[in-house]
Amino acid sequence: MTNRKGLVLDFGGVLTTPLVPAALAFEKREGLPEGALINALYLDEEMSRRTAELERGAITQTRWNAEAAERLGVSADNLMGRIFADLRPEPSVIAAAAAARRAGVKVGILSNSVGTGPWDLYAGHELERRYDAVVISEQHGLRKPQPQIFELVLRMLELPAEQCVFVDDSEQYLAPAAELGLLTVHAKEPRRTIAEMEAALGIPLTTETAG
Repeated sequence: MTNRKGLVLDFGGVLTTPLVPAALAFEKREGLPEGALINALYLDEEMSRRTAELERGAITQTRWNAEAAERLGVSADNLMGRIFADLRPEPSVIAAAAAARRAGVKVGILSNSVGTGPWDLYAGHELERRYDAVVISEQHGLRKPQPQIFELVLRMLELPAEQCVFVDDSEQYLAPAAELGLLTVHAKEPRRTIAEMEAALGIPLTTETAG
């Protein structure tokens, strides 16, 4: 057993299916060359800055849609929703999080927002009901990897960093969390992610073993 009593989960790519296949499917639907999305939105310095502003709530999703659409040469209509139209819940990780809560572990969500209108990434997931703390970046004017946003979710969970595990599919956010004392798990594939969560928390989280 460990003394870790908290689990902090990223949302997109952890509690959902992976982001990259969804983005690739969008490119195919729109007739864009593979990699166009990453090149236009994440390797472009100005657009990368705009995305960071979106995550902090400094600009709206509608404005982001318009600027991103111009760079991609596609329609701005519900662009974010079209980019991630293929995202689905990841049942095995959702079930593992629920098993952790049943075992007495506090579970929080820490997510960099992509805006909530006109498309809401979090709609239908009942985050407030299913988890002990929910931190969506735009609601707080902060974003990962800022240490303040990690400190915020820890305060909401009422746990020190050393008692918590942080799971994210973006490797760039793991080091800042580790510097604060959280044990980190890089989410790459659900089965492996759950196994690493089990090892970190010292409890079974799968249906087969949790009983």
